[in-house]
Amino acid sequence: MIERYTLPAMGEIWTENYKLQTWLEVEIAVCEAQAELGYIPAEAVSEIKAKAKFDLKRVGEIEAQVRHDLIAFLTNVNEYVGDAGRYIHLGLTSSDVLDTALALQLVASVNLILEGVEELIQAIRYQAQQHRYTVMVGRSHGIHAEPITFGFKLAGWLAEVLRCRDRLVRLRKNIAVGKISGAVGTYAHVEPKIEAIACQKLGLEPDTASTQVISRDRHAEFVQQLALLAATIERFAVEIRNLQRTDVLEVEEFFAQGQKGSSAMPHKRNPIRSERLTGIARVIRGYAVAALENVALWNERDISHSSGERVILPDSCTLVHFMLKEITDLVKHLLVYPENMKRNMNVYGGVIFSQRVLLTLVEKGLNREEAYKIVQSCAHQAWNTPEGNFRELISKDGEVQKYLSPAEIESCFDPQYHLQNLDEIYQRLCI
Repeated sequence: MIERYTLPAMGEIWTENYKLQTWLEVEIAVCEAQAELGYIPAEAVSEIKAKAKFDLKRVGEIEAQVRHDLIAFLTNVNEYVGDAGRYIHLGLTSSDVLDTALALQLVASVNLILEGVEELIQAIRYQAQQHRYTVMVGRSHGIHAEPITFGFKLAGWLAEVLRCRDRLVRLRKNIAVGKISGAVGTYAHVEPKIEAIACQKLGLEPDTASTQVISRDRHAEFVQQLALLAATIERFAVEIRNLQRTDVLEVEEFFAQGQKGSSAMPHKRNPIRSERLTGIARVIRGYAVAALENVALWNERDISHSSGERVILPDSCTLVHFMLKEITDLVKHLLVYPENMKRNMNVYGGVIFSQRVLLTLVEKGLNREEAYKIVQSCAHQAWNTPEGNFRELISKDGEVQKYLSPAEIESCFDPQYHLQNLDEIYQRLCI
């Protein structure tokens, strides 16, 4: 029996050995349920539990002949069990075992992914605390906007990962569903009580209304949620890539001693891990499309979903788990450059404080349209001049001088004004 109280490695969950172990676990749970209800002898179940095992090589040899994976498995198990094996798989169809066992693999995978999400949450939370007041420029459309802090940016990341965690917790419940209802799901040869008892032993809930398979909307949701988590990680990776650009260089992936960035250009320090995450996220989004295609099966079942799931489910789980490890390590060891943030924030003489100047002029009685025209003119003049200085142009503008004193102008360029509500956001996130 598989011990599910300790988490195996993700790669182990999707091995052939682990899969067949879950098949055996399902078969034994059904035998136990049937014995509890008096359908088969309790002594036979004891014998099955003592003797039941399989040999991967032997299963493969049988499958090459019978061309049916579950029959090959059952044939091999019965070679070990002997006469008591006649009670194994009574009244069941293959998908009873395959889909119920798959649920065990998916739940084990989600548990590992949730563990990785928790580690990412802690890494982001720590960096958000460290850089709560590390002032930098906020950007929209890739253009300088107004001051924020790097911690504020990270707070947004944290909020998003917390939502991912909540969705994964719900997903774990939705995917933890078994089916022991026989051919086409009518319970003709295995009553619902057997399903209920067996699923309870496996830590699953019986499917509400299965056909011969568990409906694939559940599995489509599973892959979609992983794709959404991958998209979240990609968002962080793209942000790191943007902030590592040479002309920005506000943060940077950790560059190890002896690491090389280019075979041709010794100066290069490339954001290769973030780029790798972007590429993997694209793959998982593609898998989400395949999972949606699997929902529409013929009548009570076909197996058009099966071949695709053998690829998309293990790959999605393994890749997302890898992505979590990568982004967590990136966040933990991220190089942050506050001086570069300060430099970038003050290019063109602090044009990012234009709205503050505008609103102060309006507060002092100047018509908003007139104020906007003056401020925009000074900002664009600074923007289009190599050594442009918005603060200097504003300070020298005759119309501005009529309304604002030098001290009032100076106060417009204080970044702390923009951080006055930062604590409330941090309180919401318990940072």
